[in-house]
Amino acid sequence: MITSSFALAAYRSDPPTSLSSAKLGQLREQAKELEGVFLNTLMKEMFASLKTDQSAFGGGFGEETWRGMQAEQFADAMAEAGGIGIAQSILPDLIAAQEAAQNATNARGAKQ
Repeated sequence: MITSSFALAAYRSDPPTSLSSAKLGQLREQAKELEGVFLNTLMKEMFASLKTDQSAFGGGFGEETWRGMQAEQFADAMAEAGGIGIAQSILPDLIAAQEAAQNATNARGAKQ
């Protein structure tokens, strides 16, 4: 577990890259969206295991309908608050893939 503020800042900083800040921001946003999709699936599965017929809200079709929206809102809030670390973990791989594609494009342009 990361405890010092210095270590936390280093953990959250972006890896060195040759990509523009706009492209880096786009990749960061895509990583956050992917984490949101994962969290949404996780929340829906978690809520699916609840016995809604005995809940304070009475269960039924109405509660079942709103449960999916509630799971989505919880997942979005978790992702916006920093998530569980998935976005930060996959960001270096997204950057590497984007740089590889950019380098391949540049190499093809240089050969022509």
